Amino acid sequence: MAHFAKLDENNIVTQVIVVSNDDCTDPHSGQEDEVLGIAFCKKLLGGNWKQTSYNNSMRGNYAGIGYKFHTGVATLGVGSTDVFLPAQPYASWTISTTDAQWVSPIAAPALTDDESAAGKYYAWDESAYQADNSTGWVLTTPE
Repeated sequence: MAHFAKLDENNIVTQVIVVSNDDCTDPHSGQEDEVLGIAFCKKLLGGNWKQTSYNNSMRGNYAGIGYKFHTGVATLGVGSTDVFLPAQPYASWTISTTDAQWVSPIAAPALTDDESAAGKYYAWDESAYQADNSTGWVLTTPE
């Protein structure tokens, strides 16, 4: 089975469907072909479609509703590739060059054993980062 994501005019995923291998396999080569799958999806439901992978073997992440399809991104160790990503969590975060995920501009500090035992965690504070780009992670205590 192959998976395809429908994109709106802003490259946001609005639908993900499963397509039978029979509907996206080239009868001459016997190989799955994204172009054939896209043509099948367009004929069935109209719109703009891209193939996605349930096991993340292509385009970085499985396309979820609300994810954005980014083109020409330097990630996954490649200078330019296409990936699906969830919404950017904060304005300062960028796409990792190694694993198609959003990363903060500074690494989160490590928790001490006592902090961890108390259930504390670090949360990102974008306004703190914008005020002083050497900070941004705030130690948080659960309520």
